[in-house]
Amino acid sequence: MHAQAVILDRPERLGLARLALDAPGPADATVEVAWSGISTGTERLLWSGRMPDFPGMGYPLVPGYESVGRVVEAGPDSGRRVGETVFVPGARCFGPVRGLFGGAASHLVAAGARLRPIPESLGERGILLALAATAHHALAGEAGGRMLIVGHGVLGRLLARLALLSGHEPVVWERDPARRAGAAGYAVVDPGQDETAYTRIIDASGDAGLLDTLIARLRPGGEVVLAGFYEAPLSFAFPPAFLREARIRVSAQWQPGDLDAVATLAGRGALSLDGLVTHRRPAAEAEHAYRTAFGDPDCLKMILDWSARS
Repeated sequence: MHAQAVILDRPERLGLARLALDAPGPADATVEVAWSGISTGTERLLWSGRMPDFPGMGYPLVPGYESVGRVVEAGPDSGRRVGETVFVPGARCFGPVRGLFGGAASHLVAAGARLRPIPESLGERGILLALAATAHHALAGEAGGRMLIVGHGVLGRLLARLALLSGHEPVVWERDPARRAGAAGYAVVDPGQDETAYTRIIDASGDAGLLDTLIARLRPGGEVVLAGFYEAPLSFAFPPAFLREARIRVSAQWQPGDLDAVATLAGRGALSLDGLVTHRRPAAEAEHAYRTAFGDPDCLKMILDWSARS
């Protein structure tokens, strides 16, 4: 079986290619992809060539870890069934072509245990579950109360929405006036207009130069959670952190339990995924879609539509 897949041959050189899929085993399922999302964090770094050394890194590669589609073949040990709508967090099924993270393709082969069934009603919004799971992981175990979230992109908005569901009182910092719109139940402010000290700050900006600023806004014993992906080394001045006895925590990749939690919340309508997908392009226009996703400040989330099969 073959698939049309997005391939990054080298930084800033991207196109579609027909690739042979690895043969599925008894524990695998084959998914016909309807939509895949473009990440403006890790995929931007792959696109630009600035991705730090990372397991599996190298070109050519198939990017993407935000795919939604329908199971068309299910192995007897896969735990999946034909016709299920599933979220696919990437795949490694393209033989010698690297899958980092391997989800931007018309068809995917993956272990059934990696696929998460979702309500068909979520449609294209289902691609947002990876970012929602990232937000859930960053918030895990936190008690309710006032907190600061830095950045009002898609991850920041999902952090704020989940924080509200957990009884928090989130405030979001956003420098770009155009991105301050779209809040519901929480405040989005210019960082220069906020002098509040916070017990907990979650950074969703990916800006490696913000750490000193964030530490300066902590209450004694407060915590900065690093929820972005940072291309540059992070450093901070020790005296302010010492005086506050600051804690710095890295929020790693989401776990299956995070994905299950947000899929359940979104499936029953408790977690809204509305208003986050702003741009869509047919998969045949992948190069234009990636350039728009990374270069248009009005683009919160770009989706590739794989429904038009060639």
